Amino acid sequence: MEYRRLGASGLHVPALGFGAGTFGGRGPLFSAWGDTDAAQARRLIDVSLEAGVTLFDTADVYSDGASEEVLGAAIKGRRDKVLLSTKSALPTGPGADDAGAGRARLIRAVDASLRRLGTDYLDLFQLHAFDAGTPLLETLSALGDLVQVGKIRYVGVSNFAGWELMKTLATAEARGLPKPVAHQVYYSLVGRDYEWELMPLGADQGVGAVVWSPLGWGRLTGKVRRGQPLPAGSRLHDTAQAGPPVDDEHLYDVVDVLDTISAETGRSVPQIALNWLLTRPTVATVLIGARNEEQLRQNLGAVGWQLDPEHLAALDAASATTPPYPYYPYHRLPDFARLNPPVVRAA
Repeated sequence: MEYRRLGASGLHVPALGFGAGTFGGRGPLFSAWGDTDAAQARRLIDVSLEAGVTLFDTADVYSDGASEEVLGAAIKGRRDKVLLSTKSALPTGPGADDAGAGRARLIRAVDASLRRLGTDYLDLFQLHAFDAGTPLLETLSALGDLVQVGKIRYVGVSNFAGWELMKTLATAEARGLPKPVAHQVYYSLVGRDYEWELMPLGADQGVGAVVWSPLGWGRLTGKVRRGQPLPAGSRLHDTAQAGPPVDDEHLYDVVDVLDTISAETGRSVPQIALNWLLTRPTVATVLIGARNEEQLRQNLGAVGWQLDPEHLAALDAASATTPPYPYYPYHRLPDFARLNPPVVRAA
């Protein structure tokens, strides 16, 4: 397993991390993802650690906290062998103080996550959403205090817009408070919006990408193809509306290229899709999920080899879309690109 520095920090993370969204199985959305219990989770963590996957990511909203509880039970007795990452800020209840990133909410949320995970510190704590209603200095000061007392070691964010992340970084730097070193983002061959603004920002400011849903919300498993119905066991039947939108024809064009490369390399469609992500700028770790050991071992096969330049170019071309304004001039016109070259040029 390759280990990479997480942004401009001293923390090294594995190229593949494990996303524990399938743990717990509470609620209509997360039960469709999976219902892994502690015994099953323990086996998945055994396999992960054997492969060098040491980062395990969850959130307080995953299965109403059950994901953290299952993960905590599964790592019991081996806390020193894992990196724990969780998130908070999204609503966890109907109360006025059950959402957001105010001081009281963050302190209470971190303490609750520590209790469910059975640990006294988090390796990475991420704001799960930008809270525009709370003064940013209050949020960052609370995080600074949690770092100071040892409950959090590194700070990150998730699903922030470019201006939200830049404002957070600038405020933290100006006040000497902990700066986010990670941005947990959606990024896949069928969802490359991260590249237009957030990737250049991450490269400039030293913020590493922690990629969620790298298989396009289950669309790049190799089971979804042109002219065929969704397989019976696909979670897309129940969760497609909750995930990132993907145009069907665009998806099929990408899958066609993945199928061709799969035939030429002997690698599976998801392995190729994951390997492509690991070549992208700013990507520190890609979170893989699994409902069973077979899925996990399949995804672990995405590392230890490299795609040929021709295959990378074919995937870039098939997955490219026209970026939104004001980014498309820099990708289309050479003269603009000379003034403001993008981190990744669209194919």
